[in-house]
Amino acid sequence: MAAVEVEVEAEKVVAELRERCATPASLLWDVAAAMAGEMGAGLEKEGGSRVKMLLSYVDKLPTGREEGLFYGLDLGGTNFRVLKVHLGGSKKHVVNSESREVSIPPHLMSGTSSELFGFIAGELGKFVAEEEEGTDMPNGKKKELGFTFSFPVRQRSVASGTLVKWTKAFSIDDAVGEDVVAELQTAMVKQGLDMHVAALINDAVGTLAGARYYDEDVVAGVIFGTGTNAAYVEKANAIPKWEGELPNSGDMVINMEWGNFYSSHLPIYEKLTSGMYLGDIVRRVLLKLSLQSGIFGSIDNSKLKTRFHLRTPHISAMHHDETPDLKIVAEKLHQILEITHTSLETRKMVVEICDIVARRAARLAAAGVAGILMKLGRNGGIDNQRSVIAIDGGLFEHYTKFRECLESTLGELLGEEASKSVAVKHANDGSGIGAALIAASQSR
Repeated sequence: MAAVEVEVEAEKVVAELRERCATPASLLWDVAAAMAGEMGAGLEKEGGSRVKMLLSYVDKLPTGREEGLFYGLDLGGTNFRVLKVHLGGSKKHVVNSESREVSIPPHLMSGTSSELFGFIAGELGKFVAEEEEGTDMPNGKKKELGFTFSFPVRQRSVASGTLVKWTKAFSIDDAVGEDVVAELQTAMVKQGLDMHVAALINDAVGTLAGARYYDEDVVAGVIFGTGTNAAYVEKANAIPKWEGELPNSGDMVINMEWGNFYSSHLPIYEKLTSGMYLGDIVRRVLLKLSLQSGIFGSIDNSKLKTRFHLRTPHISAMHHDETPDLKIVAEKLHQILEITHTSLETRKMVVEICDIVARRAARLAAAGVAGILMKLGRNGGIDNQRSVIAIDGGLFEHYTKFRECLESTLGELLGEEASKSVAVKHANDGSGIGAALIAASQSR
């Protein structure tokens, strides 16, 4: 194929991508409205929606007035974190906090439940012993622990939940269907650790709690990282599927599990908006570009054909390349995909593909957030009460163009007036400290 033809064919692929990934405001409004609708259906009855809308049984969030020593345990993958937080009430907030990260030996990820929880309790015991040398717990008070467990659980109360299934390389069969809090509690007793699990939460609920501690206007905690999820505060009397007495606070934190959301306007939400998939979407487009136009010359496409070989941090690096000759793009193409000798025009095309995919993700992410605000009636009501959305996760934290696009799109959707009362905050490390703060708010 002549050089001109190659260019034309390549342009066709990019133009088609641009068209198919377009997210005009009208489409985003449809997505937001569909999200709000699914939220309502999920609150109506169990299994009534594509969005699970799970009750977290957290009805009291931190107020900033909590005092004392509290612990957090955050298990969400191949590492877990233990932390201790000393809270000093409304004047001092967090007086200090200490934490430690521990890697889980691979053989424990497919062993037995008692081995895994025994190991975790042992490490927690060591951490507590080292941290407490010379400090006294007030009058024999039991230590309170908040447990962030980022795997699918079915909760029955604020401090109990049965494991539905493992994800992320864990496969401990005898833990499935068991109460993970009871397993941890048993392991702690065996270690002689006098500690009470006050709350079981996931990372989205933790993000909400961690941010709410400092700002009472936080209404939702959202994760945009490897995966995506959201939790928000709902009025308990707006949950028809709730059985039993309504909590005194009148509130209930809902863990949405929105990754599975899809509507007539888009396929599965998580696959379009989370860090796990964006790199692979770009890889697929580059493979199509290579096969249809030959723009990368006669290369061996084996790396381009390997699923998940191109990761989101790679496309972020290319997308943010500001060198005049796009040197970083050339380096990444060479190192990761074995594509060499690209022209500046070709490299610009690669950046444009990253931009199209990341912008679509960020705009759909903003539509999801707008859906929560819509469900709460905070998307431009008359009263203009301040609403803060706390967001955590590596995609939001490290992919600057994704974050900026999400924020500007939310502004575009809400309009100038409503935007004034909505703020997006980066809530760093919500999941660990959030667990300790929820333990504190439960123990009041």
